[in-house]
Amino acid sequence: MLQLKLITVGTLKEDYLRQAVAEYTKRISGYARLEIVALREARLPDDPSPAQIAAALRDEGERILAAMPPRAMKIALCVEGKQLDSPELAALLERGAAEAGCICAVIGSSHGLDERVKAACAHRLSVSRLTFPHQLMQVILLEALYRALSITNGSKYHK
Repeated sequence: MLQLKLITVGTLKEDYLRQAVAEYTKRISGYARLEIVALREARLPDDPSPAQIAAALRDEGERILAAMPPRAMKIALCVEGKQLDSPELAALLERGAAEAGCICAVIGSSHGLDERVKAACAHRLSVSRLTFPHQLMQVILLEALYRALSITNGSKYHK
């Protein structure tokens, strides 16, 4: 069975987001083993300087890199990433399953991802040109993964 690892920075504070994550985790469990790793977001002042943001991203990046499985297909979610439709994401997941057996997706904090994390990932994915809160992005990504897995497995959910 495919292994999916989702590494996120920050915790879900709103109950409705936690409920949505739980629902998609349950749905995905029919297709893959999903592990969600929530890392602590670096603390920043209310109006951080660029240097403070860069230091926070470096700190978060070190912890993300340490949590990444070494042999997984790694995907960074970032604004400059490639946008895929659901069948294209399904094909990417199939390649990852065949090549590595494990796919690791990374969602950074509200300030993004450290460049070292992006460089460690074979793929950069953007789900939209719109801006979303990074906490909501976890739900959006899980829905997209579930839809892609349902396509791969011939389910009618994607239609």
